[in-house]
Amino acid sequence: MVKNMTFLNEANSTGENTLEIVNETRTSEEKDSVSSTGLTSESGRESSRSLGFDERNESSTVECIEIANNGSATEQIGNLGLSIYNNTISHSPSHAIAPPLSQTEVSPNITSPMLSNAYDETDFMEEERFRPSKDEFNIVGNNSSINRVPKETEMNELLLQNRASYCSMRPRWSSAVDQELLQARSEIENAPIGELIILISDNMSYELMERTLKVYVYREGDKPIMHSPYLLGIYASEGWFMRLMEASKQFVTKDPKKAQLCYLPFSSRRLEETLYVPNSHSSRNLIQYLKNYVDMIAGKHRFWNRTGGADHFLVACHDGAPTETRQHMARCLRALCNADVKEGFVLGKDVSLPETYVRNAPKPTRNVGGNRVSKRKTLAFFAGGMHGYVRPILLQHWENKNPAMKIFGRLPKSKGNRNYIQYMKSSKYCICAKGYEVNSPRVVEAIFHECA
Repeated sequence: MVKNMTFLNEANSTGENTLEIVNETRTSEEKDSVSSTGLTSESGRESSRSLGFDERNESSTVECIEIANNGSATEQIGNLGLSIYNNTISHSPSHAIAPPLSQTEVSPNITSPMLSNAYDETDFMEEERFRPSKDEFNIVGNNSSINRVPKETEMNELLLQNRASYCSMRPRWSSAVDQELLQARSEIENAPIGELIILISDNMSYELMERTLKVYVYREGDKPIMHSPYLLGIYASEGWFMRLMEASKQFVTKDPKKAQLCYLPFSSRRLEETLYVPNSHSSRNLIQYLKNYVDMIAGKHRFWNRTGGADHFLVACHDGAPTETRQHMARCLRALCNADVKEGFVLGKDVSLPETYVRNAPKPTRNVGGNRVSKRKTLAFFAGGMHGYVRPILLQHWENKNPAMKIFGRLPKSKGNRNYIQYMKSSKYCICAKGYEVNSPRVVEAIFHECA
């Protein structure tokens, strides 16, 4: 936790570590302009210096942004559309006025019939109703390379573009929790080698995080999109996180001044289900809804404006979440199931969230496990749609070639997807071949069913 919080001090005040934004591309129809925000502390520069914040102005932020193949840094900043409300922010919360909705009004207060979290033997194919195809849901940019094997040089270049550490925006004014984080970081960084080994081996740094971390959960926003965890299906990870976080007495604080992080409690699955128009080929109304929500909390509270959202985080498992959050939540820490750098996942800032297929909400770990190794007669198993370029190659070389290799396309439908599960339970190895993106419940399912 402490490692991912960026504080600028004299050692890193060379202009390299202010803000790194990777691969932010948008359609011309959706261009917004960034609000011009001053980056100096409004509560006194001396207090900021004492906490290790340097005094660079906003122009230095633009100068140190470098985004390969996406135009100049200044042009990229103009294309981001970060939702930071107010050019100048009062220190009195009572002065914050909620911003008006844009002309494309999508109210953050939406009601719709609630989905039941009761156990349902919905199979994988039924759940994929909420996983739009690439042709249907393509606003990210050019996906012409999806079915083409990329060159090694292209993959290396993509890694290099995304390898630089993400540098969050310097807080516009200091707070008490900044000092707590700096102190915790100092304890770890300045520990003698012997003590550092003990810190690592005994998980003391993790325990320090558990003792220190406090999260404020925004109460704003109506169901079903906000505060309504969905606990079934392939997007259940985000729902279980929301449920456990909102119920946590250890981490959650009701006093935002004591929080190191703020949680944006929305469900990308319910956002998609509620607002996405089938065959519309666009997620603009979903993006607009999230923008309106950010504008609302930025108008009611001062916390978003302090860092431009850099100390806020979200957890989203739907395929479209990287696209839907990359504009107005660009500085947020994002835990995403779709950890694809081509779609905006930022190495060094964002977190890869395991996609977990939950079939029984009351008992999510029911029916896990599998046959003993000696009883697993299949060497390797794969079944799935022909998404991307890897899977067709896999079938070309192994389908019906060896009785010990069970390599299929889509399996026939069965109640509760039982055929698929039984293959996993009786196989020594389960192949998790990449589809369109780097998100799949197969990895977690393989672990659940003890299929290496």
